[in-house]
Amino acid sequence: MPWNEPGGKDPWGNRKKNQGPPDLEDLLRKLTARFNGLFGGGASAGGGAGSGGGGKGAAVGASIVAVVLLVVWLFSGIYIVDAGERGLVLRFGEYVYTTGPGPHWHIPYPVEAVERVAVDLVRDAQHETSMLTKDENIVTVDVAVQYRVKRASDYAFEVRVPDTTLRQAMEAATREAVGANTLEYVLGEGRAEVADAISDRIQQMLDQYQAGLSVITVNLQQAQPPEPVQPAFADVVMAREDRIRFVNQAESYANGIIPQARGAAARVMQQAKAYRDQVVASAQGEADRFAQVLTEYARSPEVTRDRLYLGAMESVLSNSSKVLMGAQDSNNLMYLPLDKLMRQGGETPGGRALPDFNLPDTGSGFNQQSDIRPRRSLMSGREAR
Repeated sequence: MPWNEPGGKDPWGNRKKNQGPPDLEDLLRKLTARFNGLFGGGASAGGGAGSGGGGKGAAVGASIVAVVLLVVWLFSGIYIVDAGERGLVLRFGEYVYTTGPGPHWHIPYPVEAVERVAVDLVRDAQHETSMLTKDENIVTVDVAVQYRVKRASDYAFEVRVPDTTLRQAMEAATREAVGANTLEYVLGEGRAEVADAISDRIQQMLDQYQAGLSVITVNLQQAQPPEPVQPAFADVVMAREDRIRFVNQAESYANGIIPQARGAAARVMQQAKAYRDQVVASAQGEADRFAQVLTEYARSPEVTRDRLYLGAMESVLSNSSKVLMGAQDSNNLMYLPLDKLMRQGGETPGGRALPDFNLPDTGSGFNQQSDIRPRRSLMSGREAR
């Protein structure tokens, strides 16, 4: 039954309805008296047999409370380490061992305690400063480093502030790497090599300090000369790029023209060899033909001489535009411009055939059946006889 309804029991000691809130001191006094009764203290003066029974009940209650408190205390030692973390168990403040992800148990407080360290978390640090190079030029360098915890116990206990130690090591390594190279090397082709040197030097110092950190990447985000001299350095960079471009163009031209020249030289050599073989073969053929003619001439000199003469005349007259005609028993000679007619008919001066002329009968012995043909051979006086 609710205590605020009629007949309900007032937990504050049956106070009156219109009475104010209970006195806190009185409430604490009553609670203290009850706990003392549970642990066997505060028994009344008229003890007797009743006091003996109350002592046994108090001992049993105290045992139960002690067991419950012990169980609660032991359960308070259960802890869970998340993925990507490591648990560092401390016994009276001294590091004992490391636990991985998952549920674990340790001796509860105040004997042991657990500290968790995120080992998979990628951390970053950035540093920008101006420094001198090897050739005594000033350069502004902006370095960004990404790192993570490599060994949780070293990160937590070996160095007081590991992240600050890494930033200091990053600045020292950057000054060392930049100071060992020239300004042109840092601004140009050596950016990657300088970043690698900074990474190696930072890791070496962190391992020496046992900071428990591992460098992932080092990026040289910015490397430029001071602002007042930046235009001059921009001109230098453009000139360097132009030089590289011109060198590449020259190499490309050389790579294109040299094979062409070699090919042309090889072609001329092949043509010369072919001409040589042709001349040699032609000379050998002429020599062989002359030897054959000489053999035939030795057998029949007259026939061979006539054949040579006729062949020579045929060769000469075949390239001539003159036409020779013969007319028997006629004193009249009609001139025909055969060379012009042959050119009009599409024939060359040494034509192979004459056009078909329809000549009228003049009574002088020339008609359509006249013997009009080029002389292809001339007989010697000896053959006419």
